[in-house]
Amino acid sequence: MKNIILFIGLSLLSISLYSQKVYTVDYSSQADVKVYVVDYESQADLCVYKVDYSSQAGRNDGKWFWVDYESQSDKKIYFVDYESQSDLKIYFVSYSSQAGWKNKNKQHLMY
Repeated sequence: MKNIILFIGLSLLSISLYSQKVYTVDYSSQADVKVYVVDYESQADLCVYKVDYSSQAGRNDGKWFWVDYESQSDKKIYFVDYESQSDLKIYFVSYSSQAGWKNKNKQHLMY
């Protein structure tokens, strides 16, 4: 019984560690992920919704909160000018319900 409780507790802890607090860096060499913003949702690997509070940031579900300092972030991103330079293609959506992965093969980039 203790093992089950321990397993559940560790699982919940690991889920909470994957909030999506992002920081935009100035140089591609500083980034964890290079991001390109596409023009159409159908071109995206991930649909992103910008949340207003860090507590609203999802656990790798496309709900991102921008932090003011690099040390507060889970991921450092750099916006590239060309799709071919990117690791991840994103599309900004207007509603939180639209956020999410279109290409689940790229999910590992944001863990």
